[in-house]
Amino acid sequence: MKAKNCLIFGGSGQIGRHLIRKLTKNNYKVTVVTRNLHQKGYVIKTQANAGYIDIVEANIFDEQKIRKLFSKTDICINLIGILFEKDKNSTFKNIHTIFPSLLSKLCKEYKVEHFIHLSALGVNVAVDSNYAKSKLEGELEVQKNFSLSTILRPSVVYSVDDNFTTSFMTLLSRLPAFPLYYNGKTKFMPIHCSDLTDIIYHIISKKIHSKVIECVGPELISFKEILKKLLKLINKKRLLIPMPLFFAKISANFFQLFPKPLLTIDQLKLLKYDNVSTGKYQTNFDIGVPSIKVFEKEVKKYCYMWRTGGQFSTSKYIQTNKKNS
Repeated sequence: MKAKNCLIFGGSGQIGRHLIRKLTKNNYKVTVVTRNLHQKGYVIKTQANAGYIDIVEANIFDEQKIRKLFSKTDICINLIGILFEKDKNSTFKNIHTIFPSLLSKLCKEYKVEHFIHLSALGVNVAVDSNYAKSKLEGELEVQKNFSLSTILRPSVVYSVDDNFTTSFMTLLSRLPAFPLYYNGKTKFMPIHCSDLTDIIYHIISKKIHSKVIECVGPELISFKEILKKLLKLINKKRLLIPMPLFFAKISANFFQLFPKPLLTIDQLKLLKYDNVSTGKYQTNFDIGVPSIKVFEKEVKKYCYMWRTGGQFSTSKYIQTNKKNS
């Protein structure tokens, strides 16, 4: 059987790398678009055997260059997203709305078999967040332009390469106390990157079109519970202090001045809303792909990097050293 050609945007991120490996192992050929071949290309090349992967350097808004790629594409996958706005080009509107709209129009024009677009859970609820608004507008554009689209709304995605658990463990390992925004009550259903990859592969292989699917993990965990689990895993004791909204806004205004903000005003708004399945759409469990990775067990595999003493920091090891010293 002839191998299908997949065109992936956002292939250098944690989800993209997992997906490239999954697809190429199952006889799919992959073309990955990256804006910086010299910086990202060497990593992408290692994700698949020669002959199964092609890397193209392009600005995602260079329509003429991107258009050429669609003539040989069977499946288009958009994984591109940003958590904060960097400059006048990397805005929520451009990345989350205008770009998916462009891709969906090209999919229709070139009669692509399937377009899979990665959105986010809760975007239809967080009405005061620019991030959520842009994601929702992008979904509407995709649905309007190309009927054979599948939109995925994942909860927080985590793995050793994420910006979620790794950032929090870094902060928790350095700070004597940590603020609890909204008293830490916001709920999440974190999903491991490999579970999300399995969902995407299932949707492609089973040709599941024209749906919105919420992608969630097997557990419902509050923000406070997540922090407690991370503290336990890195063997730290820290004060978790509820922060009044007034002071939270001041800290967010300060943090968003950093090149890679620890927190922005828009992210603070998002934290008001639970990041869980709504019941309005099918989940990955409903389509026969249950998430199996448990948050604490998976993070345990890489949390040692944030412990004092690294991978040798088991309590037994430390106690033995104390006795012998």
